[in-house]
Amino acid sequence: MPISKDRLGGLLLLAFCIAYAFLSQQIRLLPFQESSAFHARTMPEVLSVLGIGLSLIVIAFPGSKARVELAGHDWLKVGLFLALMSVYGLTIRPMGFIASTSLFLMIGFWMLGERRPLYLIAVAVPLVVLFWVLMTQGLDVFIEPLPTFLREGN
Repeated sequence: MPISKDRLGGLLLLAFCIAYAFLSQQIRLLPFQESSAFHARTMPEVLSVLGIGLSLIVIAFPGSKARVELAGHDWLKVGLFLALMSVYGLTIRPMGFIASTSLFLMIGFWMLGERRPLYLIAVAVPLVVLFWVLMTQGLDVFIEPLPTFLREGN
C-alpha cells in the first residue's frame, strides 16, 4: 500500500483521534455524573470514535493517488510557525489572552506575507476581542484577558 497524500492525512488523523480518545478518559467526572447518559466525556468520546472511523475510511479508500512530496515546501516557515505556537502557549498566561493572542495573529499574518501594520492590528485585535467576549459572556468560559501585572490582587 503506497503512501499517498490522502493516506498520510488519514494516518495523522487516526493518530490524533486515538490520542484524543485516550486523553478524554482523563476528564474527571463528579460522582453523580458517572451513571448519567451525557457528561463531560461524552462529546470527546463521540468525536474520537467518528474521527477514527473516518480516518480508517480515508486510509482504506484514498481519493487520489498523488504521492507525498517533501521537496518544494517552505520548511523554515513551518518551523517558525511551530516556534510561534510554542511561544504563544508560554505567554498566554503572563501576557493575558487579548495581548498574547493578538500578537500571535499579527506575527502569523506577517509571516504569511501581510506587511501593512494598520491592517494587521485592524484584523487581529477586533477578532480576538470579539472571540473573548463570545467565550466569556456568551458561553460563560472565563479567559483571563489581562497581563499578570494588571490583574487585581497582585
